[in-house]
Amino acid sequence: MSAENRAPGRPRSREADNAILGAALELLTERGVEATSIEQVARRAGVTRATVYRRFPDKTRLLLATIEAAYGDPPRTPEIRDVEHLLVGWASVLANPRQRRLLRRLYGAIEDYPGLARAYRDLFGRERDQTRRNVLEQARDRGQLPEDADLDVVLDLLTGAVWQHLATRPDTCTPSDVEQFLRAVLHQVGYRPGAQQHPAGQVGYL
Repeated sequence: MSAENRAPGRPRSREADNAILGAALELLTERGVEATSIEQVARRAGVTRATVYRRFPDKTRLLLATIEAAYGDPPRTPEIRDVEHLLVGWASVLANPRQRRLLRRLYGAIEDYPGLARAYRDLFGRERDQTRRNVLEQARDRGQLPEDADLDVVLDLLTGAVWQHLATRPDTCTPSDVEQFLRAVLHQVGYRPGAQQHPAGQVGYL
């Protein structure tokens, strides 16, 4: 939300929070990490820089909060029932054009703003990757993956497939299209799901 669209006057605390995170998400998606400065966020949110700094002492923490909010502030350790649940959740995100654009911006930030990737790994990435690895381990124990499957490699392949899809597939893909793509990747490493299927759940964070 831009300052022009809000009524005049100083926002309440929650309004300021929402305005700051909304402005940061807009800038991050439109222009990328480098162009998303505290000053630009404050201007677009209609608040002072001091208001932003009181909540986020530096740009990295502002960006992390923005990314988490964009995904609904998921838990640090997500609840993923099984591989099917994981695939449905990831497909939901990758079928959302705005989320796809955000993910591409974040991928570019690995080179342009490496501190963000390091901070994310330290705060969230390692635990979330471990949760996904645990899901793959359970699948292997159930006979859905080969006994000799290297789970770290499987996870790398699946994560790499996400970036490949973002780079080579149109933003008009449906959840079914994306799920089929990811499932084909897992099929190549020997994934054979059981007959039981699960409905979509809130596991869309990549």
